[in-house]
Amino acid sequence: MNAASMGPHEVRARIRSGAWRGVTTGACLGHVQANLVVLPQQLADEFDALCAANPQPLPLLERTAPGDAAGLRVAPGADLRTDLPRYHVLRNGVLDAEVDSLEEVWQDDFVAFLLGCSFSAENQLLRAEVRLRHLEIGQGVPMFITSLECAPAARFHGPVVVSMRPVAVEQVDRAIEVTARLPLAHGAPLHVGDPGAIGITDLGAPDWGDPIDIGPDEVPVFWACGVTPQAVLRTVRPELAVTHAPGHMFITDLLDEEIVGRAVPGLSPTPP
Repeated sequence: MNAASMGPHEVRARIRSGAWRGVTTGACLGHVQANLVVLPQQLADEFDALCAANPQPLPLLERTAPGDAAGLRVAPGADLRTDLPRYHVLRNGVLDAEVDSLEEVWQDDFVAFLLGCSFSAENQLLRAEVRLRHLEIGQGVPMFITSLECAPAARFHGPVVVSMRPVAVEQVDRAIEVTARLPLAHGAPLHVGDPGAIGITDLGAPDWGDPIDIGPDEVPVFWACGVTPQAVLRTVRPELAVTHAPGHMFITDLLDEEIVGRAVPGLSPTPP
């Protein structure tokens, strides 16, 4: 399927029916994608505080009421239990199951958080003629745990995760300028160049996603990543948590143009 040109309603319907379980990089280009974190209500305010303290790795798009998997402002008619291609269920910070639906896992006290994703910036980068080689070869981006630390909030703390894209040397400044205008999609890169400076020892061995070689005319560019909560959850080890499977995002109805220059929510979703 040509997911790049499909609308979010159609893609979510295909996901809900089980027709598609792949990564969402390149899907619905021009629409905002979101990372998912689901926690019991007793932890929700503390995680909200973590997001507020770390807006670059954890840009908050929407927080749901307890037990409400639908009624989303950013995607009316969607259901967080069924409309992501794949989910991770974590128990005591360890991956317990990878599932295609949360219908059997969902609890009445669950609070969901949708966090901005760097996939949302890819359309703007392409429009600015920044080459994205991972899209050309049809793979996901590599993601790495870094030596950078989140600002702690209550019991939540842990390392920052980054996604990496090779960018041509002459296009790096343009990539920085474009993504800096999208703080709700992680904003400008956290780092450009030497991966060792942020604690990454081997670009060929990502913690999540697919490795990609750096060409002779390219440099690695690292953006904050919405998989950061998964690294935090590994550190904090709550009894139960749910996240998206890395690379398998929730696709919203928002257009990327609606988040240009926006550092906080308060957005108007595109009508169906």
